Amino acid sequence: MSEIEARRLKAEEVGHEKLILNLGPQHPSTHGVLRVITTLEGERITEAEPDIGFLHRNFEKIVEGWTWSQVIPLTDRNDYLANINNEHAYVLAVEKLAGIEVPERAEYIRVIMSELNRIASHLLTFGTFAMDMGAFTPFLYGFRERELLYDIFEKVTGARMMHNYVRLSGVRNDLPDGWDKEVLEFLDRLENDVIPDYYDLLIKNPIFEARSLGVGVLTKEDAIAYGAAGPILRGSGIDWDLRRDMPYSIYDRFDFEVITREEGDHYARFMVRMDEMIESAKIIRQAFEQMPEGPVMGKVPRVLKPEGDIYSAVEGPRGEIGVYLVGDGNFKPYRVKWRAPSFSNLSILPLMAKGQFVADIVLTIGTLDPIFGEVDR
Repeated sequence: MSEIEARRLKAEEVGHEKLILNLGPQHPSTHGVLRVITTLEGERITEAEPDIGFLHRNFEKIVEGWTWSQVIPLTDRNDYLANINNEHAYVLAVEKLAGIEVPERAEYIRVIMSELNRIASHLLTFGTFAMDMGAFTPFLYGFRERELLYDIFEKVTGARMMHNYVRLSGVRNDLPDGWDKEVLEFLDRLENDVIPDYYDLLIKNPIFEARSLGVGVLTKEDAIAYGAAGPILRGSGIDWDLRRDMPYSIYDRFDFEVITREEGDHYARFMVRMDEMIESAKIIRQAFEQMPEGPVMGKVPRVLKPEGDIYSAVEGPRGEIGVYLVGDGNFKPYRVKWRAPSFSNLSILPLMAKGQFVADIVLTIGTLDPIFGEVDR
């Protein structure tokens, strides 16, 4: 007899009835179009079953009919808060498969843009997690800084979110004059003013601590067994980051710390993201100092028909964004398999939610930080 069945029998003996509660599929409470079927005994959750697929986009099948370069703008729509990271993951895989070389300046620009994208994503997580807890003002603060980053992105890519900026063998265009100074001013503001404000506004708040400390604990063993990625994995004490441990692009040239926490609770995962923004700022500063002059696009064959298969991955804001490509000597991919960190992280929800109060499950979904463009891809 399973533990769930035993609990149900015990509830029936004392005259209690199970309550099935649907959370979602509306956007405000679930960070996207997600439905969670929860079974309650009183206010405690005994089961939580995610019901996904409401945002199914058929991404992996659609791109089989597009040329290798035409796939790039579609990757923006997977994790739409990590657009550059998605483009970077796909382009790296194609470049490895086709043997395409990338100029050094373009590599540095890719790193800078990817780390700015990481900061932008974590800023939104800060705001939405606070709002899930009932604190609306931090949400506005997070979007205030994101607006500044949107302006920074727009000056380079021409778009605020769906950038379509990374190209095979480089990036679409060089950085505009004076753009580096604007980025560095933003980083100074982030480190000296914004992050301290966030501590005073939210993190030091006793209500925030009470709702996050010791809640939704994920052990190291379970994090590994369920394939957790990114801040979810590192928040449970696993010291793993692809930028350092399986370095791609030019990440091996930078000095930065991989942030980990041992507690494995909501607070730990939240603080990993907060500290990662500071580390991203360090990487960006080093990239500006090291970046050479030169072209931002290399040479690409006029007709691109690679053969073989390859797996390539980058460290996105939510963890490992992996791309498995198969080329059969045609001008379009034979197969594109996308490894989405939000999908693997969301699979842990039933484990984390079991035994929680129903009021905590929204926070648990928030701390997993799923993006359903890639979950339902």
